[in-house]
Amino acid sequence: MSMGRFLLKRSLQGVFVIWGVVTVVFLLRFITPGSAITFIAPLDASPQLKRQIAQELGLNQPIYVQYFDYLWALLHGDMGYSYISGTQASTRIFARLPATLELAIAASVVAVVLSIPLGVVSATRRHEPVDYAATTFSLAGISTPNFWLGIMLVLVVAVGGPLPTSQRIVGFGEATTMLLTEGSLSGFVTWLRHIVLPAITLGTYFTALITRLTRSGMLDELGKTYIRASRAKGLPETLVRYKHALRNTLIPVITVLGLQLGTLIGGAVITEQVFAWPGLGTLIINSINARDWPLIQGSLIVVGTGFVVLNILVDALYAYINPQVVYE
Repeated sequence: MSMGRFLLKRSLQGVFVIWGVVTVVFLLRFITPGSAITFIAPLDASPQLKRQIAQELGLNQPIYVQYFDYLWALLHGDMGYSYISGTQASTRIFARLPATLELAIAASVVAVVLSIPLGVVSATRRHEPVDYAATTFSLAGISTPNFWLGIMLVLVVAVGGPLPTSQRIVGFGEATTMLLTEGSLSGFVTWLRHIVLPAITLGTYFTALITRLTRSGMLDELGKTYIRASRAKGLPETLVRYKHALRNTLIPVITVLGLQLGTLIGGAVITEQVFAWPGLGTLIINSINARDWPLIQGSLIVVGTGFVVLNILVDALYAYINPQVVYE
């Protein structure tokens, strides 16, 4: 199977997965306790007023009618209107998306910068103190809940210190604009100060995971015949480790990086709540509390679609960098 047919097949599979996500997200409204009308209507609203609200929102229609209306609206880019604010759901969702993407990418950068060197050092100095330290760090990072780590960072590092504990005063786009138009780095400094703690919190598990993956991959590569042959030829050890062994180790690491980026986008909910980061996670939590279903459904669909798209891109990238992959 050619690369083009492979991508077409994966894209069609992705479309069906997204349709499944939309269906599940739509049905959540009917199986979740509580009614949106209860939150929209005044506390002393009469039954007649509640019926009128339900009719205006189309909530009195049969479930299959609501489902097909919702699918038709999504195909036209319409996610509905917020029950609480009356604004377009898509406008509010895509206004929050950049903050979540910034946090997820920053957490990935933190993870890559820390984990790959740790994994390499741990593998090349096996059974030494640095190896035990890296292994202990990996175990602790995988076992530590994000919300607990975030709270500890707020209490121990940030209180009374130079790093802010909440909000996002300047976004990456605004900081870039300030640099290009005014030649000022103050926007980037402010952005970095606010994103450091959330990125560390969100990226710790990811860092531990990649460290273990890099270590195991390096150990496997260093024991192969071509590595022994390279050493027998007299190649420098640095060249053997970093040009040959590490390059082959990074193939599965790149795959995990892409998949975990999608996980980070969806998993940023708790971290955003701890640090009051104005992203999709905070929007989802606030919408759940208010039973604002257009915002809940739209946010989950965006996260699910992003995860599917990243999976397809990772498959394509893996097939590109590893010619031995068989397209199926």
